[in-house]
Amino acid sequence: MTPILQLQGVTRQFGGLMALNNVSFDLQPGEIVGLIGPNGAGKTTLVNLVTAVYGLTKGKIIFDRKRIDRMKSYEISRIGIARTFQIVQPFPKMTVLENVAAGALFAAGAKSMEEAKEQSYEHLKFVGLVEYAHSPASELTLANRKRLELAKSLAMNPKLLLLDEVNSGLNNVEINHALDLIRRLVERGITILLIEHLMKVVLAVCSRVIVLHHGQMISEGTPSEVVRDPRVVEAYLGSRFASRGQRKSGHE
Repeated sequence: MTPILQLQGVTRQFGGLMALNNVSFDLQPGEIVGLIGPNGAGKTTLVNLVTAVYGLTKGKIIFDRKRIDRMKSYEISRIGIARTFQIVQPFPKMTVLENVAAGALFAAGAKSMEEAKEQSYEHLKFVGLVEYAHSPASELTLANRKRLELAKSLAMNPKLLLLDEVNSGLNNVEINHALDLIRRLVERGITILLIEHLMKVVLAVCSRVIVLHHGQMISEGTPSEVVRDPRVVEAYLGSRFASRGQRKSGHE
């Protein structure tokens, strides 16, 4: 099977800071892959490189068999890559529906505002926000702003969705709802790269995990393999988490 996304030696340097250094991995169609690591590891930088917010210092990014690291952000959004942002910032004076319609109109190629709104209603139904369609986005709770962020990204009709800390600040009930949405997205055929700091989320939905530390990829494998990797334990998880995970897995 041909990977939907390939990173080959991806490197980004900001002055004297090496934010990402020679990172390479593939994503297969339909996967949910977790991207974890300490603060400052380079996770959001990686997403910004894939979506052309930043340019590469070295390396290649290939999406759907096409090299994309020389494209503009708006071009990236139109070929099937969408993202959410860790800090959600909807257009506060626009309605929830209008926020979503903007993505459908400018990135997914809706032919009119009417068509964009029709598509947006379906996305709002999917994330559970249709009752707020005509409310100002500024009135939404944090959990509902997160859902709106997801609906906005879905309006771009993505093949690949980059989710940046979508569960941050949510309670357990809200997290479980978000996990259900993520699983349903994969059922639609969308590939997901999930940046996440909650290991229970990673263990619940990811088939594979990539670990960054100081801009380098230090581990890759199944969740159970990664939580037992000594490098990951030292850099990120800590010995308490690792021993707890081993007991749950029967690895005393």
